[in-house]
Amino acid sequence: MTLDGKIATRIGSSEISGPEDLERVHQLRKKVDAIMVGINTLLADDPRLTVHKIPSKDFDNPTRIVVDSNARTPLNARILSNDAPTIIAVSKKSSPHKIKELEKKAEVIITGETQVDMVQLMEKLKNNGLNSLMLEGGSTLNFSMLKNGLVDEVKICIAPMIVGGNDAITLVGGHGFSYMADSIKLELKNSYNLGKDIILEYKVLK
Repeated sequence: MTLDGKIATRIGSSEISGPEDLERVHQLRKKVDAIMVGINTLLADDPRLTVHKIPSKDFDNPTRIVVDSNARTPLNARILSNDAPTIIAVSKKSSPHKIKELEKKAEVIITGETQVDMVQLMEKLKNNGLNSLMLEGGSTLNFSMLKNGLVDEVKICIAPMIVGGNDAITLVGGHGFSYMADSIKLELKNSYNLGKDIILEYKVLK
């Protein structure tokens, strides 16, 4: 994120991290069972969510997961390639026809009435043998996971830039807490410089 907490501008520009941090992110991807993004991130960036910034021999790409309450994932999205397994999490209000189309290219998990139930989803993913998950946003999904107590660690790259503006996208979004006493508490475990950026690694206090 930028120094003022933005992960994208109002028009979706998100070229923030330096080359060293991009490599760090792919090293992290290499170590986890799965990578998760929200539907807005998918629609904005059409990411591959594979390990491709570092040598990728002798391991499998992690499972790719999209939280997509209304089954809006395009059928030509790069996340539906054969590069890695893909799971699309949808709610019960999603179109049965779209679910059938997605099931031709990915596993579909249905949970929650109108929004994906994140607690149930995590349980289902664990039952599928996915024990370590890397959350790559966006901001609404980030806060939903934190608020539901589903995050163990927060690892942030802070780039030396300021975007400003009330309409830029922040690291966490959605309906926040009213009182500071209710905020999610963190404990700093590590910090270091990486190229022009700063890396902060926190433990989430339960």
